[in-house]
Amino acid sequence: MKGRQIILDHINGREAAALMVDGQLDDLLIEGDAPRVGTIYRAVADRPVKGQGGMFLKTPDGAAFLRQVKGLAPGDQMLVQVTGIAEPGKAIPVTQKILFKSRYVIVTPGAPGVNVSRSIRDDDARDALLAIAHAEAGGLPEEARIGLILRSACEGAAEEDIAEDIRAMLDLCEAVLADAEGAAEMLSEGDGPHVSAWRDWSDPAEVVTEAGSFDSHGVLDALEMAEGAEVALGGGAYMYVEPTRALVAVDVNTGRDTSPAAGTKANFAVAKALPRALRVRGLGGQIVLDLAPMPKKDRRGFESALRAAFKRDQIETTLVGWTSLGHYELQRKNARAPLSEVLK
Repeated sequence: MKGRQIILDHINGREAAALMVDGQLDDLLIEGDAPRVGTIYRAVADRPVKGQGGMFLKTPDGAAFLRQVKGLAPGDQMLVQVTGIAEPGKAIPVTQKILFKSRYVIVTPGAPGVNVSRSIRDDDARDALLAIAHAEAGGLPEEARIGLILRSACEGAAEEDIAEDIRAMLDLCEAVLADAEGAAEMLSEGDGPHVSAWRDWSDPAEVVTEAGSFDSHGVLDALEMAEGAEVALGGGAYMYVEPTRALVAVDVNTGRDTSPAAGTKANFAVAKALPRALRVRGLGGQIVLDLAPMPKKDRRGFESALRAAFKRDQIETTLVGWTSLGHYELQRKNARAPLSEVLK
């Protein structure tokens, strides 16, 4: 089936959302057991970890870990936001740089100013969006130091929808910031898969909400394939994406192609396919690519292709570089629970 489909359903009793593009599973969100990314706590400082330059915090959902702390002492209260999924046995990763993110706007406490997504290039459209933002945020006191970022989804959207979204996020921001004192408490829960799909998958798509749609639209079949390690790359080449306790190992094989350019072709196919393979499997952390043999002169082109592929991916990924053994390393935020865990 051609085109884009956003399919909202449940699997194993968990809320889930799938993005299908031309009949292929392109992205997947499944409710996990850990606190949702984006959840905001009023937390209480517990104990510093001097060797790591951080602080363990108390939250109602267990211990959290805040990096690069200065001037905090045990017992101090603060607002923090969940930034990723905690690995088993580890504390919840949090930050003090809180964001209130919706489909059309991101509200940024502590970072004043109004900005429009660079993907919106029409000057008249940008001016119109700035006018809406200033009209909705005009009543904020200057000392509030609250900023707005108008997202790319604003392009072509109805003015009243954008204005309503801005008001809702500003109201939530005001309520949370006014509730910064007291015992450890959850002040705002992060978005679940269905709301996150509406928020972030903003390109035009058919939306399917009927119960059982994961089965009728091929999502379950795609999930069965994603539970395995093998990913076909075309032309007989493939890669294996295998998480270990320490890292995610990606092994590239050219298959039956023994031509001189086989390794280069397979590696460039990996650059294109890897972001999707990691998204649908919910994998992050350290990622090591054991690539097929290719001339060193092709490395720069491979890096450019990899950079372009991850630029379109919404999960923060850092391209680290080559190792002395010829492997390529990446570092990716653990923003989702691994597929293997949520489908148990």
